[in-house]
Amino acid sequence: MTSRNAAATRQRILEHARRQFARHGYTAITVKGVADAAGVSPNLITRYFGGKDGLFLAATQVEIPVTTSFDGDRSALGKRLAASIVERWFGEPGEDPLLVLQRASGERPEAAEALAEFLDTNSLEPLHHYLRDSGLGEAEARNRAAAIDAFVLGVSTRRRVLRAELGDRADLEVWLGATIQRLADG
Repeated sequence: MTSRNAAATRQRILEHARRQFARHGYTAITVKGVADAAGVSPNLITRYFGGKDGLFLAATQVEIPVTTSFDGDRSALGKRLAASIVERWFGEPGEDPLLVLQRASGERPEAAEALAEFLDTNSLEPLHHYLRDSGLGEAEARNRAAAIDAFVLGVSTRRRVLRAELGDRADLEVWLGATIQRLADG
């Protein structure tokens, strides 16, 4: 097997694992089920990932390019963040590693900790710094960032984790943008 085929096989396994973990959570998923869906032997999952825990960790590596949402004036922050959020929610149905972490956080303490750490590092802190750098005092910037973070996580949990419909994409983006902006402006 060439390294290119190994890389493609590993990626195919991860795609199927993300989809299954996102739809069913951690507990319901088996190595054999992911292997069958990916068309590989369960031994390959053990070889590449060390088993179910390693597969879960690899499937939940999350990247969110939030820094681009912080380019520009605070008066349009809500619109920029909402566009980024809605793009993610509609762009990766059933395969979003962040959704996998959200769903697994109730089952696995390490998933809850990974989600909290990820959100602190990639959402809350950059937002806090952006708001502070846009002229707000330290405490006010921290409070507004925490409010935005909690609001977005709550909407995400309600609409994605609890499997309610996301609704109309355009309407959702406008509503999120306006609400985030109100929180940013105080």
